[in-house]
Amino acid sequence: MLRSILVALDDTPGAKAARDAAIALSRRTGAVLTAAVVLDRPHTESEHELVPLGGAAFKAKRDAARVKRAQEDAQLALAECAAAAAGHPYDEVKLDDAPEPALLRAGATHDLLVIGRDSTLGLEATEEGVAPVIERLLLEGARPLLVIPPAPVLAEGPVLVGYDASIPAMVALQLFALLGLAEGAPLRVASAAETREEALAMAEEGCTYLRRHGLEATPLAMVGGRPADLLLAEAEALQARMLVVGSFEESGLRRLFTGSATHALLRRARCPVFIHH
Repeated sequence: MLRSILVALDDTPGAKAARDAAIALSRRTGAVLTAAVVLDRPHTESEHELVPLGGAAFKAKRDAARVKRAQEDAQLALAECAAAAAGHPYDEVKLDDAPEPALLRAGATHDLLVIGRDSTLGLEATEEGVAPVIERLLLEGARPLLVIPPAPVLAEGPVLVGYDASIPAMVALQLFALLGLAEGAPLRVASAAETREEALAMAEEGCTYLRRHGLEATPLAMVGGRPADLLLAEAEALQARMLVVGSFEESGLRRLFTGSATHALLRRARCPVFIHH
């Protein structure tokens, strides 16, 4: 079961939605919640920046202003978190390092990292609305992510699982089941293949695993050459409350999570995405 949650705070709409989702999940499961702000001192203080002759005073003044703003932004995010929590207990942590190494280390002591899709986490810029830190956390982190879009659709539909029978897909499915994230919702396991029969057999494999955990699961066969589009279309049609996906590298659904396909799915999904590499 889910025992600990780390949520990354900042002032973006996605981060605020992630904060609220993490608080709700902590309330429902009893998991310990940690709210983290990233001060990003390596960038706010520009430790390795080359300074032209006579520019040291300007740099010192600029860096001091950046540090002050980062601290003020962090305090505001923590204050808003306290208001949103409304008395629900949680821990606070201020991370001095850059976003990627800071969250990789902090995430190692938690079961799940909840992050806003558009989180800037200090001075980082998003790429078409997707936080660059997400890719690093997926590639190098050991923990699954719950990526929350700005203004997520709070649908009452099923959880939609993308499954291709690969090891990453199996691990993502296992973590989802063991962490107890189904919230009592029905589950649809979607698999893509060249024929309906092949896709249905693959999806049934995922359903069998979920049923062993006492979860209601129904297979969903998808036939076509653009699995990311197929999965997103199914999520819309079913009004899915969450997408569950692994991280893949080969054919079929595995093309979802390489390069631009990963980026496109995260960018376009209107519901939270549970993802693991």
